[in-house]
Amino acid sequence: MTHSLVRDARQLKDLLQQTLEASLGYFDALDQRPPATAFVRNPPLALPREGLGAEQALALFMRRYGQAMPASNGPRFWGFVTGGTTPAALMGDWLTGVYDLNLSSAAHSVAPNIELEAIGLLRDLFGLPADFNGVFVTGATMANFAGLALGREWVARQQGKSVALEGLAGLPPVTVLSGEAHSSIFKVLALLGMGRNSLRAVGVLSGDREAVDVGELRRALEQLGGHPCIVVANAGTVNTGDFDDLRAIAELKSRYRFWLHVDAAFGGFAACSPRYQDLMEGIAAADSLTVDAHKWLNVPYDSGMMFTRHRDLQIAVFQNSAAYLGAIADPPDFLHLSPENSRRLRALPAWFTLLAYGRSGYRALVEQHCQLARLLGERIAASANFRLLAPIRLNIVCFTLKGESAAERIQPFFERLRDDGRVFLTPTTFRGQPAIRAAFSNWRTQEQDLDIAWRAMNEVGEPLV
Repeated sequence: MTHSLVRDARQLKDLLQQTLEASLGYFDALDQRPPATAFVRNPPLALPREGLGAEQALALFMRRYGQAMPASNGPRFWGFVTGGTTPAALMGDWLTGVYDLNLSSAAHSVAPNIELEAIGLLRDLFGLPADFNGVFVTGATMANFAGLALGREWVARQQGKSVALEGLAGLPPVTVLSGEAHSSIFKVLALLGMGRNSLRAVGVLSGDREAVDVGELRRALEQLGGHPCIVVANAGTVNTGDFDDLRAIAELKSRYRFWLHVDAAFGGFAACSPRYQDLMEGIAAADSLTVDAHKWLNVPYDSGMMFTRHRDLQIAVFQNSAAYLGAIADPPDFLHLSPENSRRLRALPAWFTLLAYGRSGYRALVEQHCQLARLLGERIAASANFRLLAPIRLNIVCFTLKGESAAERIQPFFERLRDDGRVFLTPTTFRGQPAIRAAFSNWRTQEQDLDIAWRAMNEVGEPLV
């Protein structure tokens, strides 16, 4: 063991205190930091021959990066759909690093109970039936990966084969139907060997909707002539927060053979509120379900969940048999249920925040963010500078610039807004035209932040007309 490592071990309390002070300094200045900054590449560091030691490494980090770290977990980072980290979730994440458990097996700790309990709490929060089992993964993309991997296996078994055992050779192409699939679905199809082109886009409802036209979906299923397929439904589209009619899609399962995967990365949290829970009606018919924890649950990156009613297929796809891992038990170890073998205890921040704030806390969070989205939508609708592109359905606001050459002016607008440092937004395309998105999902965001952001949006955009 090196001298610096021995010294650091002896001084661990002081080192953690220094880290705490650096963390508190960041939080104290969170409202003054820009939510995002332009990327500037630094000259690379050379690896030191002798280690600096933890104290000097922290000092170097603070000089080189610490003061420049943005407030992406602050109240005015409205890009993507990014939550923050609740105080309780931060406590759980800190302890996750302290314990440094590989949560792959139940053979050497009580920690698997934490994930089982967290999944149970989430199942209760979302109102899922008891036969839904869940597992933590790194985020929505891997949850979609896991769910569609099970769907692929289900389709193969309908034809007397197993992709898990035999691969894709000899299996007819797997058809995937969806209305407005998230970009991660295409990535997943490439990773699973089904190919991006296996997804057939189904028409969506007319006007400003992104929800699938269920009549068009029925016709697409009819055209398959009974051949099994996968249907990807959306519970909260990325552009406008629109929902497919999950109940109507579920009713199609009585006539057609398909695996229903629901991408509810952030929209699943609509179930927390009586005002919005009807949007999730029909979810019990899903075969697999994606939810993202580092969005509306407000836990640190990276954390998501995949739920399914088909534990047998989950084990068939993800099992990892080796003598040193032991036999598949009941309940199965998590390495048999997810893509990863080695898994950090990422359920602990979720466990902390769910128990700390409960059902009423997350209901309030969802309703607060949806109200802020409506308020921003009202300001845009009455604005001379901006134009609303879709109604406010949940927590997403989709709009664009008014005036001539709006498409050409959007990117400079984003850059000026980012560099201004008061609010951060991300671009999109809606109905073929460049657009702007604002997503509300951080627990810190209040109406005063809306006022600050609105001033910035109008000031940096002048002149627009």
